[in-house]
Amino acid sequence: MNRKTMKTIYLSGPIMDEISGQAREWRETAKALLGKQFNLLDPMRRKFVDRQVDSANEIVEFDLQDVRDADLILVNYNKPSIGTSMEVFYAAHDLGKFIVAFSPFEFQDCSPWMVRYCTRILPDLEQAAEYIRTHFLER
Repeated sequence: MNRKTMKTIYLSGPIMDEISGQAREWRETAKALLGKQFNLLDPMRRKFVDRQVDSANEIVEFDLQDVRDADLILVNYNKPSIGTSMEVFYAAHDLGKFIVAFSPFEFQDCSPWMVRYCTRILPDLEQAAEYIRTHFLER
C-alpha cells in the first residue's frame, strides 16, 4: 500500500505522569495493529521533557500540528488527562475529526465531555483497531 494514499491516525493519550512505559506501550501495540495499513503519528517520537518551561509551548504546538495533520484520532482514555481532553476537543469541535477512543470505563463513569466529543468509545485497543480497519481502510 502506498504510504501517500494511506489515512493518517494521531495516537492521543496520557503521557505526563503515566506509569513506567504505559504511554509508550499502548502506542507500540497500536503500531503493530495498524501500522501497515495507516500512517501513525506518535507524539512520543519527540524527545521533549514534561514540566520544562522552555519546551511546554513546543510540546503543545507539535501535538496540535499532529492533530491537524491526522485524518482521524485514536484515543487511549484510560484516565483523566488534560492534554488528551484538549486534543479531543480541538480535533472534534474545531476540526470536525472522527475520534475513536478505547477505555476501561463503563459509560456512566466516563466524562460527559469525552462521551460528547469522542465519536466512538470501545472497551479496548484491539476493538478500536478493528473498528478503524473496518471503517477507514481503503479497499
